Formats: sequence, structure tokens, C-alpha cells
Amino acid sequence: MKMQVQLNVNDTTHQLEIDANATLLEVLRNLTRHQSVHRSCEEGECGACTVLMDGQPVNSCLILAASVQGNRIMTVEGLMKGDTLHPLMKAFTDELGLQCGFCTPGMVMSAYALVNQWEEEVLSDMDIRKAIEGNLCRCTGYVNIVKSIRRAKAAKDAGNWW
Repeated sequence: MKMQVQLNVNDTTHQLEIDANATLLEVLRNLTRHQSVHRSCEEGECGACTVLMDGQPVNSCLILAASVQGNRIMTVEGLMKGDTLHPLMKAFTDELGLQCGFCTPGMVMSAYALVNQWEEEVLSDMDIRKAIEGNLCRCTGYVNIVKSIRRAKAAKDAGNWW
């Protein structure tokens, strides 16, 4: 069964005809062409498909696309300003917080939510690890990811954030 939906992805409205049982992951990859949203476990266990819905990280493989009408969806592409990397993305590059890159978009989205919502001055390693616990990485050992997020927090505190 097909249905019409209107989705707000990265501040762009998309009028789409989708299968009623299509996941947000499928729609983002196949219809709106947001290739940073990676398909992996399709069980909500790995975090490769993490996007933000109204500022909160969600596994797009577990959400029906029809249910997100009226919500704001953000993917990694939404962090860019033209060809300019968001300071969080730059922090991941500078601190070598990525290797193969498969987990990176989901990891970046979880980190973005954490840094945006963190109100206290100190962000501990445990706080960071708790925030990204739903994002699995087989390459890095997480040390450089934690450093990346800490660097991004410092950039935000210095006013270098959008």
C-alpha cells in the first residue's frame, strides 16, 4: 500500500509517495538520497543509521517513515555549510576519530546531540561513552572518538559552532 507523506529532512520539505511499511532508513537512502545514513543491522543495535529527530538521536531502521511527519530529521549532510565541515566533523578528522568511516555518520549525529544538549562545563569520558553507547565501531577502539567529541565540546564552548 502506497501513501503520501511530507518529510522535513535537513530543513528541506520532501513530498513523497512511500510504501506504508517503509522505514525512515529506506526513505532517506532511496528516496531523498541521504547516503550518509548507513544500512547495517536493521535491528537498532549498531547505530549506523542514526539520525536526529527533533534533536534526539534515533535509529532510522526502527522507525516507520510515515510516523515522522511533522518532525525535523537531520542527517550528517545537514551539518554542512556548502563544502565547509561542521566543527564536530572537523574534530573527528583532526583527532582521527574515524577509520573505515562506516559508523562515522551515526556516531557524529549522536555526538552532535550530546554536545548541543550538554549544559555543564565538564564533559567526562564516561558521559561521552554513555552518549555513544548505541553506536558500534569495529575499527577505532573509541579512544579517538572520545577525543573528537571532547574537542568538539571545546569548539562549541569557544563559540565555534553552528
